[in-house]
Amino acid sequence: MTSDSTTTTTPRSRGSRIRRGLAWTAAVVVLGAAGSGWWAYSHLNGNIDSVDLDQAIGADNRPPKVAENAQNILVLGSDSRAGANGELDHGDVSGARSDTAMLVHIPEGRARATAVSIPRDTLITRPECKDKDGASVPSADRVMFNSVYSLAGPACVVKTVEQLSGIRVDHFVEVDFAGFKGLVDALGGVTVTLDKPMTGSKGGLKLDAGTHRLNGTDSLKFVRTRYGYGDGSDLGRIGLQQQFMLAMLSEIQKQDALGNPARLYKLADAGTKSLTTDSDLASLTALSDFARSMKRVDPSTMETIMLPVAYDKVDPNRVVVAQEQASRLWEALRADQKVPASAKDSPAKGGPGTKGGPGAKSPAPGPSPSSS
Repeated sequence: MTSDSTTTTTPRSRGSRIRRGLAWTAAVVVLGAAGSGWWAYSHLNGNIDSVDLDQAIGADNRPPKVAENAQNILVLGSDSRAGANGELDHGDVSGARSDTAMLVHIPEGRARATAVSIPRDTLITRPECKDKDGASVPSADRVMFNSVYSLAGPACVVKTVEQLSGIRVDHFVEVDFAGFKGLVDALGGVTVTLDKPMTGSKGGLKLDAGTHRLNGTDSLKFVRTRYGYGDGSDLGRIGLQQQFMLAMLSEIQKQDALGNPARLYKLADAGTKSLTTDSDLASLTALSDFARSMKRVDPSTMETIMLPVAYDKVDPNRVVVAQEQASRLWEALRADQKVPASAKDSPAKGGPGTKGGPGAKSPAPGPSPSSS
């Protein structure tokens, strides 16, 4: 797993209660890792790597915390093909990028959440950072957002998001292909509903319209589907990722997975094997406190937004931040205020869809269907 030179490997722990909250896979582990017994503590604690963000970025180089009682968590999905990941998706591709990036804002009161997805093809200004060997990586203009991870590691992604938004990132969690697959399989699958079929174009997942129970491998294909569904763009894929996040959190709720010690251990063991987090979460006490503070967050109240972007005038295959709308979005989150409708209107869109994304729907609460 790629990390910054100032990365310290301080494993984390396991599980009291998620209760419903954060953003896709990593949310399951972060909120579901906080305290059911010393018998598993050492094992799970040894699974997780961590990064000291203040040390890696520099405490003086970070935005101030504006809303003291709010929390901002950056959730990254890494597309590393190293190790077991190579068996899941094109092992001949070198390096790793941030395949998914969501900034999750938890307001004061912890009763709701807003997840902002940052399109990976967005052209941004990368700040000066340190790479994994401690060498300086200079600032650069018009680089793709997902390239920051491969060049300089997760701490530089955090620094980039903080520079982009002006929001202090309190925590970050990162999970790779293998960790995502393991989490879904530990749940016995996740249910999604499509209004129209996925054609399976270019090796993607093929599904008829309707409701499907997906295992870990097919879930990974689902959230990575680009061609053969919607408009075939990366922006369209973001809708699928957001919808799957909500469906997965709803699945945890429906199964009462956190009330079953055996299932809870299985979830935590599967997720933490491929997890990196900030050092402030890398202890049993910190995770327990964090999990308790998030217990009121419900996926049914979670708002999913794509960072407003416009197609680049030089390269229409890339997008740039729509500054007018994005400024309103970041300002609202910084001040812990409701995001206005005008801040959600992206000039570039990923195709038609519902709240969760293009054509996908989150299953309604109820008994979990059997896995297929």
